[in-house]
Amino acid sequence: MLETSQRLLALLALLQTRPAWTGSELAERLEVTTRTVRNDIDRLRELGYPVDATRGPAGHYQLGVGAKLPPLLLDDEEAVAVAVGLRTGAGVVGMGESSVRALTKLQQVLPHRLQRQVNAINKAMDKGPDNTRSNVDAPEIDPAVLSTIAACIRDEHYLRFEYVVPDGVSLYKAGSSVTQQLPILVEPYRLVSWHGYWHLVARDEQGAWHTYRVDWMSLRMATGRRYQPRPMADGEYIDFVLRDVASAGWKAHARITVYAPAQEVLSRIHAAVGIVESVDDDTCILVTGADSLETIAVYIGMLGLDFHVDGPPALVNHLRTVGERYLKAIGVPKNG
Repeated sequence: MLETSQRLLALLALLQTRPAWTGSELAERLEVTTRTVRNDIDRLRELGYPVDATRGPAGHYQLGVGAKLPPLLLDDEEAVAVAVGLRTGAGVVGMGESSVRALTKLQQVLPHRLQRQVNAINKAMDKGPDNTRSNVDAPEIDPAVLSTIAACIRDEHYLRFEYVVPDGVSLYKAGSSVTQQLPILVEPYRLVSWHGYWHLVARDEQGAWHTYRVDWMSLRMATGRRYQPRPMADGEYIDFVLRDVASAGWKAHARITVYAPAQEVLSRIHAAVGIVESVDDDTCILVTGADSLETIAVYIGMLGLDFHVDGPPALVNHLRTVGERYLKAIGVPKNG
């Protein structure tokens, strides 16, 4: 049986979860007698919490309305869930400031232990674009896993885990092409949520950057070992995930020479479209891909910039066909 103070908090938490509870339901959940429930309800009233009671066959208890609100009571998983929800909600149009204010208030009223967890989540995570899009296939993530990873990021501790990429999955990349249950040791830097999937951005033991799907990770015992951080710039983690995840799903790839500064090209494309490599002040290389060569042709056509394509041969042939078709459409002879 819980101690009285713990039981009162548990009772108050139950009363917040739904409008009405019968005495027997509360007694069963708290593993006490209905008499103890009645006594605990009286104690809550003495402490200033309004609890209304309805007698008779349909009798029940419920928190009163219009009086002092009960304190915010959250367990570890609930605190993490609320923090994640508010953090991702900051990306919803019109809700950014409200979400930030709510998260700040949440941190102020939680116990110190939960404050640290919520603060770690807040600082360790980013969200990709269009993160509010519904994704019914997105996997459920154990809040304890997110909390543990966030704590390692906060404390700059190495993270060890086993990693398994399901058979036949190629759209979302694990970052290291690991498909077996091998212990992996990394320096964790950022959690990025994109379209319902969680990705960890980390450095491996050789210093290379990777993304890892969190739902494919099985955490091992904490290392407690600190690493010397070598982070990316804050704004680069999301772009890295978008490029890494998108490129893993490309069925067709291409390197396009674009006759424009790299910054100009970057300003015209989505981060998931490709990687831009500067050649000189007036030239860059766009490394891109898509599900089809036709889609790549659309991408580079929408740049509105001059470009040159050496390959792959199928893309060159497709652009030649499209070019001839466009010339024909405006009355220009094929060889004119």
